[in-house]
Amino acid sequence: MSAACIAAPEEIQVYLDDVTQPGRFGTDLHNNFVISGSSTPHYDGAIAPRHVYRFTPEFYYGVSDTLELGVYLLTTTRPGFITRYEGEKVRVKYIAPHDENHGSFWGANLEIGKTSIRVSEAPWNAELKGIYGYRTDRWIFAVNSNFDWSLSGQVNTPVSMELDTKFAYKTDAGPQLGIETYNEMGPLRDLGHISKLSQTVYGVIDTQLGQFDLNAGIGRGLTSESDRWVLKFIVGIHY
Repeated sequence: MSAACIAAPEEIQVYLDDVTQPGRFGTDLHNNFVISGSSTPHYDGAIAPRHVYRFTPEFYYGVSDTLELGVYLLTTTRPGFITRYEGEKVRVKYIAPHDENHGSFWGANLEIGKTSIRVSEAPWNAELKGIYGYRTDRWIFAVNSNFDWSLSGQVNTPVSMELDTKFAYKTDAGPQLGIETYNEMGPLRDLGHISKLSQTVYGVIDTQLGQFDLNAGIGRGLTSESDRWVLKFIVGIHY
């Protein structure tokens, strides 16, 4: 998370190589709740992270075997059951042709959004996500390099970087157990200072419940700038 966002973003997810089949639609329901976090806003007009629930429906469409289009609709609910619509983002994801069962994969995801001051200092904002991973019969490793910047000329926020990782193992029973990390690296012009930035590690499970995909986890912040405990789950539906 950059300083331009409240602590838990609208999606807490490490992107892999999944792309919806051409001509098919899908929906992901992103949910996260800050169990324990700061009660002080990060900037004027922001929502304080503590006890904020974020629900973000994501709708997407498979254009081809390698290209997918999507849109996010952001909402927040803060203490007192105050619910607000926070804006929308559109995205385009590309995954290069590869063996879907073994070996490496790579791709990129570009998001552009218009969001409220409650969740971003920059009304218009963008993120470019680089995707790389490697899969074996049992194991999968993936890393996302995320570059965030403002598209609002009146807001002077530097391009910032985050590295997210996933390392997971497929059990005999079917569910996949793993670790995800979300690591702020800071502005590109001044990378580092890790102890002063948000660093969070999640224990996660990925499984299927009938026609639904489920990614669920609980996260622990490792620095004073991180939310202490965050619960997240994503429900995926394919049509």
